[in-house]
Amino acid sequence: MTQLLTSQIGSGSYQTDDIQFLLRPLNISPTDVAQKEHLIQSGQKHYSEMISTEHAPSANHQAIFEQALAQGGVRMAQAVQSLALALLPYQIDGQLTLLSLVRAGVPLGVLLTRALRDMGVTVAHYGISIIRDRGIDVQAIKDICQVHAPQSLIFVDGWTGKGAIAKELSHTLATQINYPIEPRLVTLTDPCGVAWLAAAHDDWLIPSGILGATVSGLVSRSIWPQDLGWHGCVRCDDLQPFDNSRYLIETVNNLRQQLAPQTAAVWPLEHRNILQAASQKVISDIATRFNISSINRIKPGIAEATRAVMRRVPEHVLVNSKQDNDVRLLVQLAQQAGVAVEEVGQQLHPYRALTIIKKVG
Repeated sequence: MTQLLTSQIGSGSYQTDDIQFLLRPLNISPTDVAQKEHLIQSGQKHYSEMISTEHAPSANHQAIFEQALAQGGVRMAQAVQSLALALLPYQIDGQLTLLSLVRAGVPLGVLLTRALRDMGVTVAHYGISIIRDRGIDVQAIKDICQVHAPQSLIFVDGWTGKGAIAKELSHTLATQINYPIEPRLVTLTDPCGVAWLAAAHDDWLIPSGILGATVSGLVSRSIWPQDLGWHGCVRCDDLQPFDNSRYLIETVNNLRQQLAPQTAAVWPLEHRNILQAASQKVISDIATRFNISSINRIKPGIAEATRAVMRRVPEHVLVNSKQDNDVRLLVQLAQQAGVAVEEVGQQLHPYRALTIIKKVG
């Protein structure tokens, strides 16, 4: 097998053969959430140039993660197996190279690595950065293509929201890497219809979607560097007592190994087109109703809506139903932050939740 690339970040808190994060550690002072929001919306700084302190999950937050894993672990395991089966025909000389987009893609990438190896595939798995408006880490991709066949690359993300990251991936690869094919972007679920392959389209409570570093190898969101080279990150070693990264992997992987035979995931283009139209209508309708000029303030989907309440300055939270168990954590977090939660029923379809970032400054 080709020698793997390595970095100072290494595997984070995962096993050493699960992943290599192609990120470099940066020393960066944390920015207060409110100040960060002001700097982003005023155009003084890009979100990727700052990072806020990531706090340990509360006991209640941890309990809801445990419940999400208990109720969704089997579904996640089934999705991993079906996606892995669908990837088998794309091996190059018995090898695949998985590139997980930091951070949401990392848990799925680790699980796919385990599943594909169980199927006899030689897998190299890397965590790489992609940043909205700035693209994928071009230097990391170039380094990877020096040691792995470009045709063996599979990009992994946890889910899709509005499709911004998928568009960023396609644009960067086409204009800066001269990548010869459509990016093979794989996700657990793709409500906006932009992934190359997905296990589902519905907006569900993905266990890895409601935590940050503590389910992603204790690595921060990626940070745009001030010079050339790999993108950066901060190690969240202070959160080690709360780390669920390996726990999630071992739980879902064990469930996958006990499954009855699964069929390979299929993601037809016509289905993707229908989802794209539905997603774009929701975003357009919300932007009109709330007089939003920048759709970056709209965060659709349970995972994105939850993360926005935790990491940004939310103004509104919309859900299909407050009684929906999958949005329970989101509703609780919003209420704790003093943010009104509105039920809008099927107006959000194909999403079940959506957060609007407050306009500041």
